Amino acid sequence: MLLAALLIVSAWLGIALARSDLTLRSFQREGVPLLYIAPRQAKGIPGVLVAHGFAGSKQLMLSYAHVLAHAGYGVMLWDFDGHGENSTPLHWERLLHNLEVAQQALVEQAEIDPTRLALLGHSMGSGIVMTAGIRTPDRFAATIAVSPTGATVTPQAPHNLQLQAGSWEGGFVANAEQLLTQAGGANPNLAAGGGRELVVIPGVEHITILFSDRSHQAALQWLDQTFSRAVDQPSGDLKPQGYRDRRLAWYGLHLLGGLIGIAAIAPLLGESEPQGVRVAPLRQWAGLIMAPIVAVAGLVLLSQWINVEDLGGVQVGGAVGVWLLLAGLTWLAVLACLPRPPLREIVSGIILFGLLWGWPLVQ
Repeated sequence: MLLAALLIVSAWLGIALARSDLTLRSFQREGVPLLYIAPRQAKGIPGVLVAHGFAGSKQLMLSYAHVLAHAGYGVMLWDFDGHGENSTPLHWERLLHNLEVAQQALVEQAEIDPTRLALLGHSMGSGIVMTAGIRTPDRFAATIAVSPTGATVTPQAPHNLQLQAGSWEGGFVANAEQLLTQAGGANPNLAAGGGRELVVIPGVEHITILFSDRSHQAALQWLDQTFSRAVDQPSGDLKPQGYRDRRLAWYGLHLLGGLIGIAAIAPLLGESEPQGVRVAPLRQWAGLIMAPIVAVAGLVLLSQWINVEDLGGVQVGGAVGVWLLLAGLTWLAVLACLPRPPLREIVSGIILFGLLWGWPLVQ
């Protein structure tokens, strides 16, 4: 238990240190949940709007926010309609309005210079930020599209366009190459607003790119050059400078501490008599085959009455949860001879689950 406690406390301290010297403000504007992160006691700093992708949330983009904030930028994140904490149903035509709400909130922050703004978006969010940069090019000095989707980019707009894609997401690399050509090709001249760059991040795909030091540093260097905050560096020089986001490792350490704690507590809860279970191979195969079929059929039937795509206010995740529930119940029904756990074990499991996951979920 001592080791578990040390790991968990170390994780808490690590997360706290990641937020040290930063100002965090969480609020809502027109129903859009917003999170603002900036250096403490800063004045006249550039602002960056950071947009998440489909079925994501602002939490997935926190690595960029922490890296940029520690480097001297004010960052505004938000949840698009139908995502994260935003309970407004998803309507694609309103997503750009969500960005405009976040932009207005960003320029109202005391630390921000409203004349120096930039955009960063991932996947679905990349399309939104590129569109914003195209429609109002003079408002945003730079646009960074990570795992880009589509937009009608030109050699003139958006200003200073950086495209990023992971080497393990070939389709997005090809799309980024097409966008770069459409935007006039690579151009190192950021001073005039015509900068163009494609950075392929090695060893990552569509989600892990969000936690890549190389992606964070590429974005930071592009913004620093845009706002003349650093000497020009080769685009291939993506060695981390200053703060590196390691919050995910601290969360993993907290999980490890929780598991060790459970292993230490479990013997104290008492042991139940072992119950042997024998299931015929034919029944096992029947459960394996029937579970996904019933789950898919159940989702199809359920979709006749409710919108399963954003069930529970979560894009995709709600439907996946229902699928797993139906598949699991079908599996149990077919096996039909699993032992029933005592009430004491059920209560103990719920308590341990709460201890293990409660703090990370709150964070």
